[in-house]
Amino acid sequence: MNVERSEQLMSPQGSFRVIPRAEHSISRKSISAGALRVLYRLHESGYQAFLVGGAVRDLLLTGHPKDFDIATNATPEEVRALFRNCRLIGRRFRLAHVVFGREIVEVATFRGSSDDGSGDRHQVDGRLIRDNVYGTLEEDAVRRDFTVNALYYDIADFSVRDSVGGMADLESKTLRLIGDPELRYREDPVRMLRAARLAAKLEFEIEADTAAPFATLGSLLSEAPPARLFDESLKLFLGGYGLKSFRMLERHGLLEHVFPATARVLAGGGAAHFRRLVEQTLASTDARVREDKPVTPAFLFAAMLWEPMRVTAQALADGGADVASAWTHAVDRVLREQAARVAIPRRFTLTIEEIWSLQPRFTQRTRKRAFKLLEHPRFRAAYDFLVLRAEGSPQLTELANWWTEAQQVGHDELAARLAAVPASADTTPLAPARKRPRRRRKPKPSGGAATSQESGD
Repeated sequence: MNVERSEQLMSPQGSFRVIPRAEHSISRKSISAGALRVLYRLHESGYQAFLVGGAVRDLLLTGHPKDFDIATNATPEEVRALFRNCRLIGRRFRLAHVVFGREIVEVATFRGSSDDGSGDRHQVDGRLIRDNVYGTLEEDAVRRDFTVNALYYDIADFSVRDSVGGMADLESKTLRLIGDPELRYREDPVRMLRAARLAAKLEFEIEADTAAPFATLGSLLSEAPPARLFDESLKLFLGGYGLKSFRMLERHGLLEHVFPATARVLAGGGAAHFRRLVEQTLASTDARVREDKPVTPAFLFAAMLWEPMRVTAQALADGGADVASAWTHAVDRVLREQAARVAIPRRFTLTIEEIWSLQPRFTQRTRKRAFKLLEHPRFRAAYDFLVLRAEGSPQLTELANWWTEAQQVGHDELAARLAAVPASADTTPLAPARKRPRRRRKPKPSGGAATSQESGD
């Protein structure tokens, strides 16, 4: 990074470049009604009020932000006093949420650079645990993460203010961290994932100094709360640019710190089919997001962890474990390892397990098993997963095609087809069959009448 530029970015009193209304593309028509109401009321009450962050960035790039965040010199308590529909949230960062029906406008007080003792800032090993120190607009700008997120739209005169070179980086499609990258990543390691995600979303290049610490500091991500990494994973992979995010993580060596088992298998030999499965799943998810169709993280994680689970099960079976036991232990081992990095909620891991366990059942095309599988509540998800697995595999393609047709024909025709189907083989280890507890029968009373348990009551 240029030394002069670095000093400018770090200066808490850096002068703002003011871009007047006539020289930028932001129109109030593109700002939500709720955000405008908050901006105007703050301004009319004597406070500074700016649209900031991703909203300004996206208005300048595409004109269609999803969320609108506001920065002000009003404290959270002062914001709440102005809006009855306001609630204060957050411990690490104290924020005000102003609610207008389904829209939530987030209002943050300008962050300060230094704590004179009156604020609430707490660090552990360089990481910010709490940061509720308030300051000026100039200080707030250098406290933000990336230059393109530190642009401010002023409701007072409709200008855009820039003190860190965000407009130039926006024009050159460069993602640049504000301040010293190593220090900023130590404050919050998840910023490395945010860099990869934003670069993928915006189709920007990560500036060299911003990317350089990934190699040495990526391991800090293992210290981030797994629940927070789950939330960040959803943003990475379910935002409509999941495939680009995945490739960006791989390119910069970050995938191994978030999905270590996935990265290990992909780095080994013979991973082409697994890579195709993961990338096709991500591409399919991106398409569904663009079409406003529902998506679930369970399906995505089932794909990303499928080969690590299958390889683990195969290794256990090769070591002498029976197939059912090998499968059970592999599922448990892979999901536990992943949970240590990304806390996938139980409701999703249960779905993952079901999608996996149904895969070998597709090869069991007998009348009874096939009709039972078609009625399974997870059949559709498991079938979609089979179709993705079949890409590049002639054997699985035949199987997937058969099940595609099975859903389209009538009951009698399917029964006839089942009678003529030859046994097919899948290399997937068989999932363990669920054992039903054996029922003990009580001896009949001397009177000969059946008890309630025996009669099935």
